[in-house]
Amino acid sequence: MIKVLSIAGSDPSSGAGIQVDLKAFQALGAYGMAVPAALTVQNSRGVSGVELLSSRVLLKQLESLFSDIKPDAMKTGMLLTRQNVDAVASVVKKFRVKNLVVDPVLQSSSGKSLLDPGALSSLKKKIFTRALIVTPNIPEAETLTGCSIKSETDMDFAAGKLLDLGPAYVLIKGGHRNGPAIDTLYGGKTVLSFSTPRRKGEFHGTGCVLSSAITVFIARGLPVEKAVEKAKQFVDSLLKTAKPVGKGRTKYFQF
Repeated sequence: MIKVLSIAGSDPSSGAGIQVDLKAFQALGAYGMAVPAALTVQNSRGVSGVELLSSRVLLKQLESLFSDIKPDAMKTGMLLTRQNVDAVASVVKKFRVKNLVVDPVLQSSSGKSLLDPGALSSLKKKIFTRALIVTPNIPEAETLTGCSIKSETDMDFAAGKLLDLGPAYVLIKGGHRNGPAIDTLYGGKTVLSFSTPRRKGEFHGTGCVLSSAITVFIARGLPVEKAVEKAKQFVDSLLKTAKPVGKGRTKYFQF
């Protein structure tokens, strides 16, 4: 049995965060586990608030889980505070987690901050250094590196700065650029691009589902390059059938 874990925020609309991570895990045949790092107040129209969960309780949950069921791979999403980042980092170090997928969630699509400014340095120094792969979108890559990304050369430079922080691979997601949805993977022997058609509409939870799928495929033993390729195809298949579920225009994945 493949066991995977998500540490992320809770989304009551179930379109992102740990809820959609668990859906993706199950859809791909893995046994999914989840530990919430924060609560969000949100619906299909956006995030209107966030609520801190105790880093002490977060740490206790993780240590209890890892002492009994060690995941084959795990992912992080929204962590919110420096204390939460430190708690996750201590568990990753203590239990020697190798297959760590980091989705560096910094801000919601509606503009709500999902990581305190004081946590950014700890995320880079304590989590990125132990990550197998980090999966920022372009705005996140810009914030993490201080680089403006307007061209392929800019993206290459930003990816280099991220790799210098310690992860084995960096996947920069190109959904914010015009044209086909092209994600670019750095860190292997060659730079690889993965392209799918751009689907019409606004979608909720694409980054969460992509990183969750990567986590499952890595847990199965696939090389990172193949895991990213299959995860990208999985997300595209879901984009084709996504539908609105509330009063907002955002489409949600149907598993």
